[in-house]
Amino acid sequence: MVGRGELTDAAWAEIEPLLPRNRRRGRQWRDHRQVLNGILWKLRTGASWRDLPERYGPWRTCYDRFVRWRRDGTWDRLLTHAQAKSDAGGEVVWEVGVDGTAVRAHQHAAGARKGGGGTGASTVADEALGRSRGGLTTKLHLACDGKGRPLSIVVTPGQRHESTQLEPLLDAIRVPRPRKRPAHLIADKGYSYGRCRRLLRIPHTIPERDDQRARRARHPGRKPAFDKEVYRRHNVVERCVNRLKQWRGVATRYEKRAANYRAMVVLASLMIWLGA
Repeated sequence: MVGRGELTDAAWAEIEPLLPRNRRRGRQWRDHRQVLNGILWKLRTGASWRDLPERYGPWRTCYDRFVRWRRDGTWDRLLTHAQAKSDAGGEVVWEVGVDGTAVRAHQHAAGARKGGGGTGASTVADEALGRSRGGLTTKLHLACDGKGRPLSIVVTPGQRHESTQLEPLLDAIRVPRPRKRPAHLIADKGYSYGRCRRLLRIPHTIPERDDQRARRARHPGRKPAFDKEVYRRHNVVERCVNRLKQWRGVATRYEKRAANYRAMVVLASLMIWLGA
């Protein structure tokens, strides 16, 4: 019987053939599905790894496998596979929405040791932690398809502006397809900069900021194309952010390593694509 928040039989059947095999001699790995359900429990509740229920096995086993699969790219490969399979079936709507959202970092997210995880990080900025009057924050930059399913994820310190991450965000879309850029892009005023519009070179819907409209009133020039009816669909990416933040391990950052937090977001994105 599948427990609340655990992998369904359909979801497990899709990802099980893609998981790493145990090729070492001696003791075998603990069952992948049991460990995956333990990692999902951690992601869903936001609890400490040490509080993992016994039915998922030792907490250290779940943590080690989560980190191992983050390092060898397993989580990203699973997400790319789910996206590619959906795209092959013509289910992906290539009207892409982009946005950024601030994520409050728990106090336990600070204090990562220098060199841990192979990052050589020694400051909070190196681990995508930004300081503000409200404390430490991480900014989650997201691109999603027209159905509100995540396509790519980038994490930065909380004070980093969304417009600076547009190119990395689009480059991070790994779905194999002839064109690198989407058919259309929708973004809010945070991306209303000349460098963003020049970068896109595709149809896009981005509203002007108030200061840009005031400047154009003083110095008349060509007005950027803008369709209000198309912009209404910007709520798709906002609802995608809301779906991701239903996972408490995404809504609040508990991971010390930025790479581990991003892997948590990738795993939550995979669950959305699998419909689990």
